[in-house]
Amino acid sequence: MSSSAADDRALSDRVLTIPNVLSAVRLLLIPLFLYLLLGPRADGLALAVLLASGATDWLDGKLARVLDQSSRLGAVLDPLVDRLSVVSTLAAFVIRGIIPWWVALILVGRDLVLAATMLIYRRRGLPPPQVIYLGKAATFVIMVALPVLLASTGESAVADVFSPIGYALLVWGTVLYVWTGILYSYKALLVARRVPPRQTEASRDG
Repeated sequence: MSSSAADDRALSDRVLTIPNVLSAVRLLLIPLFLYLLLGPRADGLALAVLLASGATDWLDGKLARVLDQSSRLGAVLDPLVDRLSVVSTLAAFVIRGIIPWWVALILVGRDLVLAATMLIYRRRGLPPPQVIYLGKAATFVIMVALPVLLASTGESAVADVFSPIGYALLVWGTVLYVWTGILYSYKALLVARRVPPRQTEASRDG
């Protein structure tokens, strides 16, 4: 049995678990964050919601392992909420003028390209590639940069200090994010060249 098949069997069909509830809470926090940031422009409250979302993101993964509550729903829901959270935050920041539009385009475009490379693995019956540690670091830096940039809005001594720190983190995180995207894409191209697509029943019969 392959490791991916074993991992899939280890996932339960449970729906009502603490990690899944936390993922659902994060999903509900997205429209609240957008309203606070784009509606009344309550940046302080929006920052609190953004930090709470990041905390629950860390907590649900931790609890899934500690409580042995990993589930098939969680395996789909958690990354889906992560992507929705990042894309909505980037879009809101562009609308508010906190970050330039081309930075958001680069970050979202990288994820779209990698999503397309997943088809290469699926056509060959292979699991997704192992996560590159540098990719985790890049995501972490960007997720730190966003609340720091939000905290730098307005005119205050705190904003003056946080602004250069936030933009430095954003630039560094974006460079790492793009570089790891190139590494993932290169791996996918190697797989496409070396491993033939899996034959379907129809093609074998024909």
